[in-house]
Amino acid sequence: MSKADIMLDLVTGLRSLATSIEAASASMLMDAETDTPAPSMKEETPAPKIITLEQVRSVLAEKSMAGFTDAIRDLLEKHGASKLSQIDPANYAALFADAESLN
Repeated sequence: MSKADIMLDLVTGLRSLATSIEAASASMLMDAETDTPAPSMKEETPAPKIITLEQVRSVLAEKSMAGFTDAIRDLLEKHGASKLSQIDPANYAALFADAESLN
C-alpha cells in the first residue's frame, strides 16, 4: 500500500468520524430541546470516598481540643480499640463519621 493510499484511507476515516460526531451532537441537541435527557452509555456512580488515617487523626484532634476527649475514647472503644493506631483501616470511614457528628 502506497503512502497516498494510506493518506486516502486516513482522510476517509476522519470524514466518517466527523459525520458520526455531527450526528451525535445533533441528536443531543434534539434531546436538549425536548428536555429529554440523552441516554448515557454507562451510568457512572461515584467511587466511595476513602478516609485516611491522617483525616481521622485530624478530626479526632479537632474534637478533642473542643472538649470531646471522653466521647472520643468511647468512639475508639466502640470501634474495638483503645487508641487510634489499633483501629482497622476498614473502620476509618465509620469512625470519621461518628467523630464528625460529635457536637
